[in-house]
Amino acid sequence: MVATAEFPFVLPCGYTDEEGATHREGRMRLATAYDEIAPLNDARVRSNPGYLVIVLLSRVVVGLGGLKHINTKVMEGLASQDFVYLQDLYRRLNEQGHARLPVSCPHCQERFEVEVQPPGEA
Repeated sequence: MVATAEFPFVLPCGYTDEEGATHREGRMRLATAYDEIAPLNDARVRSNPGYLVIVLLSRVVVGLGGLKHINTKVMEGLASQDFVYLQDLYRRLNEQGHARLPVSCPHCQERFEVEVQPPGEA
C-alpha cells in the first residue's frame, strides 16, 4: 500500500474509553477508493445506510490518543460534536482537497483560515 499523508486533529470533546481516559488528539489519512466502496459490503451498512459514515471514519482515522485500535465501536462512542467534526474534516480533506480550518483570533475575534499541515511537513 502506498503511504499517504496523515492530518492531525483535536476533537472538541474527546472519546472516553472504558478506563475513563479521554482521547482528543488524533490523525486522519486520506481515503482510498477501496475505503469508499468496502463499507458497502458491510451488513450493518446494507441494513442501515446511515452507518456508512461510521464504517468509513473507522477506516481513515488512524490514531486517537493512546488507543491501539480504531474501530466502529470507537466511532459509535463519540460525542455528536466530535462525530460531526470528523465528518467535516473527512469532507474537507477528501472532497475539497484541502485541510483549511476556519478559526477566530482569541483576542480580536477576526475570522480567518489556517492550513493544517501533515506531520513532518513545514
